[in-house]
Amino acid sequence: MKTLLHDLKGIFLKDWWIEILTNTPDCIYYFGPFKDEAEASKAKAGYIEDLTQEGAIVSQISVMKRPTPAQLTFEYSSDFSTASVAES
Repeated sequence: MKTLLHDLKGIFLKDWWIEILTNTPDCIYYFGPFKDEAEASKAKAGYIEDLTQEGAIVSQISVMKRPTPAQLTFEYSSDFSTASVAES
């Protein structure tokens, strides 16, 4: 029951999230949730810095209101044919 309530909250109550796409590795990272767009925008520089220090090449950054992602890190091949969840 707790999982069902959590899933319903994720569908109907959207929070602010940072989505960062990287090349090398080909990943999508989600950071959040944040209470508002300003808080997320202020935090994104730190996440970008952390990823680039780890050797990632950032290709796109978005701040958006969305349901809670199923995974926070998503690794994919360049053609999306072999997508998988990255190990944390």
